[in-house]
Amino acid sequence: MSDKLRDAASFATFADEAEEPRLSESDQAKVDEFLQRGVNAVERKPFRPAFLIFLLIAVVTGFSLLSQGIAQWAGVY
Repeated sequence: MSDKLRDAASFATFADEAEEPRLSESDQAKVDEFLQRGVNAVERKPFRPAFLIFLLIAVVTGFSLLSQGIAQWAGVY
């Protein structure tokens, strides 16, 4: 593959070859049908990393406060 990318003309030819479909029409139809069934067909909410970070901060803070409370209750402090 690295030989194909050495000059611009070879790269253009390689890029054109890469755009050709890898599956036949019938195989692509089977893949599309599979993706519409079962767990793949479920619409999901978009991933929200900000919520995950907020939740992580809340849980760590909660456990920290809980451990401080247990330490005071046990007379460590």
